[in-house]
Amino acid sequence: MRAKLSYLVTAAVLVFYFVLVGSRGVLLIKTGSLLAVTFGVAVLILPLIGLWFLWKNTQFVRRANALAAELDAEGGLPVDELKRLPSGRVDRDSADEVFARRKAETEAAPDDWRTWFRLAIAYHDARDTPRARKAMQRAIALHDGKPVEA
Repeated sequence: MRAKLSYLVTAAVLVFYFVLVGSRGVLLIKTGSLLAVTFGVAVLILPLIGLWFLWKNTQFVRRANALAAELDAEGGLPVDELKRLPSGRVDRDSADEVFARRKAETEAAPDDWRTWFRLAIAYHDARDTPRARKAMQRAIALHDGKPVEA
């Protein structure tokens, strides 16, 4: 619940910022000079890109959470079996060991979204965020029945 509230507050702050920046773009456009109008249009484009990025990210998180809920209902969520350092951080060797098992599971069943979901978590635990995101995107695509590129 705390993470959801944190995400909502961050999104609200971003939307406020986008509105603020967008209003400055409109003010620049209203001046009428060529340079100010050009800057005004450029300033308006940035909040639009930000809103698009926020929307796509929110959709990704919602879909990943829906998969987590479905997997949890099936009893298939991975158990946190990672060893931790005294600082609380994940032990690298432990993460590598779990990752190797998850990768083998995914190779054995490449069309099962569940294995890709668990692999995404293993990538995340190994602090490989780009691959974790790609694996989760693949899990979502497989779950939704969308074509997945090899």
